Amino acid sequence: MSATGAGDTKPRVAVIGTGRMGAAMTVRLRAAGFPVTAYNRTPAKAEATGATVAGTPREAATAADVVLVSLADDAAVRRVYGGQDGIVAGLSGGTVVLETSTVGPETVIALSRGVEKAGAVLLDAPVSGSVSVVEQGALTVMAGGDAAALDRVRPVLDVLAAHVVPLGPLGTGAAMKLAVNSLLMGLNQALAEALVLAERAGVPRESAYEVFASGAAAAPFVRYKKDAYLHPDRVPVAFTLELVAKDLDLALALAERVGAPVRQASANRQSVGEAVEKGFGERDLSALAEFLRGGLT
Repeated sequence: MSATGAGDTKPRVAVIGTGRMGAAMTVRLRAAGFPVTAYNRTPAKAEATGATVAGTPREAATAADVVLVSLADDAAVRRVYGGQDGIVAGLSGGTVVLETSTVGPETVIALSRGVEKAGAVLLDAPVSGSVSVVEQGALTVMAGGDAAALDRVRPVLDVLAAHVVPLGPLGTGAAMKLAVNSLLMGLNQALAEALVLAERAGVPRESAYEVFASGAAAAPFVRYKKDAYLHPDRVPVAFTLELVAKDLDLALALAERVGAPVRQASANRQSVGEAVEKGFGERDLSALAEFLRGGLT
């Protein structure tokens, strides 16, 4: 790997997946002076970041010291690693792969075998935060895997994150992300229900939210989602209910495997599933309040 701390030399980065988060990370890294090659199934999305565009994951990985993967689900992640055009085929000794997608721990561990055979290292490094948090360089990274490899990619992560938390062996980062999202979805469910309760009792929506955002329940999430709850048509989608359902499924599967009681997550998954069935799947998670009001898309 290229030097990551000496002089002005910066590691070459490949970003696999330029959706909302991947694109924001690409732009942030480029602004910080990193040479970035991007791959996306829809090339136009990669082109929009201003990065050099690769035709395949293999091509992107071949040109990189650090490969950062940001995709929607386990199936998409598995697809880009394997095959003659996959990430693994383009890896060389010393490359570090940062798997930032929200996937099951077992997926990360399975993929690491091919990465290691190529002489590279895989870290699970999912992130907590939205596009605006990426733009501020204030993500939280939940890192699982080799500590020395994590140290080597710190220059990349430090551009994107305010907190990088080493958690233990490979898979612990992915597990932590599922725990975080389970908590987040619990907050979202409670917020949506409480807001609709206050409205039905005659309290204006804006007034109710002002109390939530300034009182004892004013978690950062509550303040952050204020505009999305009060002005849903003006705020870009940050995290779809369809992805919420996917992440809760992963969390429930993990809970079953490790024997953890997650009654609230189970109830939240049922509610989110009902919203998705009613056509809210592509809406932001804040649209759960509209679903509870009986609205339809």
